[in-house]
Parts: sequence; structure tokens; C-alpha cells
Amino acid sequence: MSKTIGITTTVPIEVLMAAGYMPVDLNNVFIGSTERERLVNIAERAGFPQNCCTWIKGIYGVCMEHGIETVLCVTSGDCSNTVMLMEVLKLRGLEVLPFAYPDQPDAGLMQRALEALAGRLGTTLARAEEVRTELEEARRLALEVDELTWRDGVVSGLENHLSLVTASDFSGDYEEYERRMGKLLTQARNRKPYPDNLLRLAYIGVPPVFPGDLYQYIERNGARVVFNEVQRQFAMPSPGRSLSEQYCNYTYPYSIFGRVNDILPQLRQRRVDGVIHYVQAFCHRGIGDIVFRNAIDLPMLTLEGNNDFVLNQHLRTRVEAFIDMLKRRSAATSGVSAKPVT
Repeated sequence: MSKTIGITTTVPIEVLMAAGYMPVDLNNVFIGSTERERLVNIAERAGFPQNCCTWIKGIYGVCMEHGIETVLCVTSGDCSNTVMLMEVLKLRGLEVLPFAYPDQPDAGLMQRALEALAGRLGTTLARAEEVRTELEEARRLALEVDELTWRDGVVSGLENHLSLVTASDFSGDYEEYERRMGKLLTQARNRKPYPDNLLRLAYIGVPPVFPGDLYQYIERNGARVVFNEVQRQFAMPSPGRSLSEQYCNYTYPYSIFGRVNDILPQLRQRRVDGVIHYVQAFCHRGIGDIVFRNAIDLPMLTLEGNNDFVLNQHLRTRVEAFIDMLKRRSAATSGVSAKPVT
């Protein structure tokens, strides 16, 4: 029986699975809980400050509430707060393993990082490569759901989000994930497509704390999300020829300019009319809004979420106003600039 290991973000789960672990994305457990506020309160009662990221507090609450004994914490390439979270989890008696993405997507550096992780867990990269092959079908199905979202218009933005965000750990059972995706694809192919006159939006940034409210409210106002940037990356759309290449092509841990170079072609291909950039309160990644606004020549709405877990009236008004503005724009303004990115 596999031993559970919590992960704080998308990591090379192939190595964990090769070592006999069942990876559990603590973010997904947190946001999927019906008691999110209580999980955050657990962290705040333990001393986490109110102006600390809600996701970090939620992860801590999940670890305490669900009896997670081992956690792989990403110390470079994700959230700077994770380093101190790791120390607090150690204080609470958990086994904590650090993993650092290289500071640049270099295959040699990634190979060494993967070898070190495999060695620490008592497995080999050869076995991890076998697991990578085992996961190919699950990831293929996830990316097919993505195609049916933007190309065929028969999958909703929320379904797209849920399918792709779950690819970080496949809910602990990739074969069951394959069955669920197969069922969704069968249903979707028999649906009537969304009307062509709906606005097409892109969602960039980390997954939101209020996914259900956001995607459904967008659709009620005459638009739909056809691109979920980071969620799509969880499905490894550019797997390369090896694990090291796959996790070099995974854009999230590296420079924001690499993410821009991934985003721009998708905006063109998916005929996007406007962009929603989600940022989490108190997160350093919010500063990246400056780069995105400089590189993307499309109307952009920046939304900040914290710990409401619902799309409050202020955010609803901003989303509605943004969509209304897009409706007044000429279809000719939907192109994306080709500004060089280095």
C-alpha cells in the first residue's frame, strides 16, 4: 500500500510514485474542502499572521486536520512562504522533504535535482521514467479536454479548470482519473457547442480561491474561459523526451518571461478577446502583473482573491464591467501583439 506524501505545488510526482508514495496536492484538498475557513483558522490559531497567503494557511490546516505525516515542500520555484511553512511543519513533527526547481529551465540542472530527489526517496530515475510512461494516457486525456474547450466549444471553463488542476496529483489514482476524463469526453462530444457569439477569455495566474463562482459568473454574463494557463501546465503539455525535459518545459517555476512566451501563442490560437489575471493577496507573483500588461496587447482585468472563497459583490461588479467593455469592442481588436520577450 502506498504511503501518502503531501505536495505543496506541482512537483515531479513520477519520482514520488516510483518510490511507492501516493502524492496528494494539499492545495486541492484545501480548496475542495467544505470547511476551508476552519482550516485557515487552524493556522491562524497556531500563529500564522493574517497577512499571510491563504493558500499557505490552508495547506498547514490540511496537514494538521488530515494527519499528513510527510510533505514535499518546494523551496524554489513556487512560493517564498513555503520555506518557513516547512520549518513550522518540522516543529509539529512532520517529515519534511525539500525540493528546489533550478533557477532556470536547464536539463542538466534538472537532471541532477531529480537524481537527488530519487536518491533521497530510495528509487531511481529509470523507474520514474517508467511511471512517466504510465501517466501519459491520463495527461493526454486532460489535454484533450482542453482542446474540446477552446476548439470545439463543448467543455466549460470550470470543467476545464477542474480537469487540469487535478492533473497535479490525479487525485491519488491516475487510473480512476482516466476513467473520469473518458466519461467527461464522451459526454462533451455529444453536447451542443457554446454559441459563437460568446466572448472568449483567458485566465492566467495561479488557480483561484473561488473557482466555481468565477467561471459560472463569467458564463452568466456572456463570456467563457477558453484558456487556463497554469492549470494547463499541470497536465504537462510539452512532455519532451525525458523527465528532465518535461519539468524544464513546465513553465510555472521559472522566469515569468517563459510563461509569457507560452501564453501569447495560446491567446492567438484560441482567439481570446480579453484576459483575466488572478493574483493571490500577499503573494509576490502579483508583481508579475506589470510584465503581463506590458507583453499582452489585450484588455486585461486583474482580480485579487484572499479568503472569501466566493466572488464577492465588488469582484462581481468588476467582472461584469470588464465583460461589458469587451462587448463594446470591435472584433478587430482581439489580436495579440508580438512584442519580443527575452
